[in-house]
Amino acid sequence: MPEEQAFSVLVKIMFDYGLRELFKQNFEDLHCKFYQLERLMQEYIPDLYNHFLDISLEAHMYASQWFLTLFTAKFPLYMVFHIIDLLLCEGISVIFNVALGLLKTSKDDLLLTDFEGALKFFRVQLPKRYRSEENAKKLMELACNMKISQKKLKKYEKEYHTMREQQAQQEDPIERFERENRRLQEANMRLEQENDDLAHELVTSKIALRKDLDNAEEKADALNKELLMTKQKLIDAEEEKRRLEEESAQLKEMCRRELDKAESEIKKNSSIIGDYKQICSQLSERLEKQQTANKIEIEKIRQKVDDCERCREFFNKEGRVKGISSTKEVLDEDTDEEKETLKNQLREMELELAQTKLQLVEAECKIQDLEHHLGLALNEVQAAKKTWFNRTLSSIKTATGVQGKETC
Repeated sequence: MPEEQAFSVLVKIMFDYGLRELFKQNFEDLHCKFYQLERLMQEYIPDLYNHFLDISLEAHMYASQWFLTLFTAKFPLYMVFHIIDLLLCEGISVIFNVALGLLKTSKDDLLLTDFEGALKFFRVQLPKRYRSEENAKKLMELACNMKISQKKLKKYEKEYHTMREQQAQQEDPIERFERENRRLQEANMRLEQENDDLAHELVTSKIALRKDLDNAEEKADALNKELLMTKQKLIDAEEEKRRLEEESAQLKEMCRRELDKAESEIKKNSSIIGDYKQICSQLSERLEKQQTANKIEIEKIRQKVDDCERCREFFNKEGRVKGISSTKEVLDEDTDEEKETLKNQLREMELELAQTKLQLVEAECKIQDLEHHLGLALNEVQAAKKTWFNRTLSSIKTATGVQGKETC
């Protein structure tokens, strides 16, 4: 059991089951129980009762611990548990059943002993016998089967009190009164001492209570101050939190606008770069087609030159113009016009090729310029992201540090 329940059971046994009466008035009720036990022995175990009379062995010499400790002093606990269960169910009269059971099961051994041997048997051998759970179980069965009526116990109790009154009447009244006076004086002195102890304890308790009350008031004041400070710190922390949340929202909004702006710029630049790449690819295809057409045209011209006998005199196999001797004749007007026409066509083709190359170079320069702007825009976006993230992280760390310090 827990301590509180065990104490409650002890109080119940002492007051409601009458065990406390055994300890009062010089154990007067305990001596009554001894008389009742001897009368029960005389009825149930007469031979053992007579043997105890012969060796002058009285009940208080071996049974006092049985009544005062409920058999817990010498006997094993598993046996004591059964006895206490019966006590709680049937009352204090169960002690007589167990005592008679012990005496009855040990009768043969006790009849062979003298005064010293009997005392040793009760002190040593009897507890050892019931270390066996089987013997303890047999004892409890025997005790439960014994029928001891309350009427009989009341009768023996009345006999004891009658006997005590007769003894008191036979005594000298002066001696009886002197003994009663001494007993009353001792009780009075004991009560006065208890009263002094209680008064001293009361004064000590009041002083300690006053000190505890003062300490409690001081602690309450300190706790109230600490509570007010904590509330103020909490209000400040909430305001700081609100301010940080507003700043965070503003930063998020600004970063969102910057990101949207950067994304729009990236999309715009990407579309421009895509257009320029498409233009460059178209120009490249056009240039390749023009070069192919020029080559085909040149091959056709060469073929015509090779086929014409007159033109063959002016061009070599590589298509270059041969040197004209001073002795040669002047060409006809038709040949000069055809030559001039070819030269003009060649000049136009070279001019168009040069313009195409120039446009291609300009397109490449623009592409490089756009790629440079795109790289700068991406760097700015990343820098903006990092700056916003670092600011937000530092704000959160600062707020957390402030709240942690305030909590400490």
